[in-house]
Amino acid sequence: MRKEILEGLKTFLSTSRKIVVTNHVNPDGDAMGSANALSALLRKEGHETNVIVPNDYPHFLKWLPGSDEVVVFDENASKAEKILVEAEMVIVLDYNALHRSGPMLGVLENFSGKFLMIDHHQQPGEFAEWIVSDTSKCSTAQMVYEFAEDLELLDGLTKEVAENLYTGIVTDTGSFRFSSTTAQTHRIVANLLEAGVQPDQVYNNVFDANSVSRFKLLGNMLDHMQVYQEKSSVILYLSNEAQKELGFRKGDSEGFVNYGLSLEGITFSVFIREEEGYCKVSLRSKGDLDVNQISRNNFNGGGHKNAAGGLVEKDLAGTIEIAQKVINTL
Repeated sequence: MRKEILEGLKTFLSTSRKIVVTNHVNPDGDAMGSANALSALLRKEGHETNVIVPNDYPHFLKWLPGSDEVVVFDENASKAEKILVEAEMVIVLDYNALHRSGPMLGVLENFSGKFLMIDHHQQPGEFAEWIVSDTSKCSTAQMVYEFAEDLELLDGLTKEVAENLYTGIVTDTGSFRFSSTTAQTHRIVANLLEAGVQPDQVYNNVFDANSVSRFKLLGNMLDHMQVYQEKSSVILYLSNEAQKELGFRKGDSEGFVNYGLSLEGITFSVFIREEEGYCKVSLRSKGDLDVNQISRNNFNGGGHKNAAGGLVEKDLAGTIEIAQKVINTL
């Protein structure tokens, strides 16, 4: 963290503050683990903190310590807005453009306090007073750990905070298999294990909590996959109709896009999930193919070089057509 940012934050946080910690729409493991951990660390220092998320998150993350205090904006907007109006600082985690806050956008655009951004995605916006951005980091959870270390917030690191940070790191690194995983990542994880994290329990809670509907949806997706071997690409998708028929619930399609990259010879995977009036798109790649730029150019999104997402206001057929055109240009 740059010296001027560190000193500015230390000064601001030297007295008790009302702080909201938030993350992006459709929060994942990194977003929730980072938010719960940072909120707890700041509360331990005497600050009044609340975690507010734009919308609900998957059931397999509800075990995370602190989840019982999370306010879901689109389920309790009046309570969330009251907390935000009274807050002196909003900390945005795991995103760097306000539109990624979904239903919270209007309230955040009118927020009169200070913003702190901690994020590892490319091309950050300029809306925050303090920006802690590093695209080389494997996860926002790792950045929160390093941020807390710089601010000397880690004394007496609890198991509960460590479990949140570990979950953020393990989910955003694909269980430590992605290239963004570094020696520093493992050093941090070692410290989290020493604080009491039990990897087998975290894995069971996050990855072995599959629903029957997830398995049925996975089968449906694989039955309909489109493989473009000559372009080293695959398109995977779930129609709105299939999701209704097979009982989709939030989180059921988590990680589906990665199945494409597990095919021999495939270096580009597109996963499309149709909703009413639009489609959510997830992109993954291996090597030098920049899916962040592909997403920005074609799917109104962005992310990392090898992992990105977007949203298209078209039906499934129209979104597949866009993906096919992208693949034809490779």
